[in-house]
Amino acid sequence: MFGYSEEQIAAFGLSFGVGSFILYMLFIIGQLAWESKAGKFGTFVMFLGLAFGMVGYLAKYIIRWYLER
Repeated sequence: MFGYSEEQIAAFGLSFGVGSFILYMLFIIGQLAWESKAGKFGTFVMFLGLAFGMVGYLAKYIIRWYLER
């Protein structure tokens, strides 16, 4: 497709596609905290609880980058 292999398209989608989705989810969490008037601690708890799963995904890329260096 357009001169790219399936592996290149999948790598692009996993890095930029999922990365942009993570940023969008962080925006949604921030919007929820703003609309609920959660305060500083409540906002922290919301980000900690709802965004904790993203840490593993980001850690995978950091570990892979470190090992390939």
